Amino acid sequence: MKLYDAAAVLRSKNSGPFEVTVDVLFDKPEIYYKIKNSGVINEELISRLYHIAPKSITHIVFFDQALGFKVTFARSVSSGTFLDRDVYGAQQHAPLMDLEIDL
Repeated sequence: MKLYDAAAVLRSKNSGPFEVTVDVLFDKPEIYYKIKNSGVINEELISRLYHIAPKSITHIVFFDQALGFKVTFARSVSSGTFLDRDVYGAQQHAPLMDLEIDL
């Protein structure tokens, strides 16, 4: 199953002008805990999907109360500057959408 199909919410946004945050929320606790406990969401995966160095990843945090996780990483260029293609960071969740997960 693709992460896009398993998640209730899959979105991204700016976390200030220099970072992007991706939020993934689930409506089924069993799916959330299976993904959390699998360890599939990690720096190596995010680095590969987003073509960034692991040191660019600020946070990968799981929130049990919200049944979700958050990934924050540095933008390659700051929001709204020359060469910025997504001023709001609203389309940066796409690399995670097609992630195949075992449920």
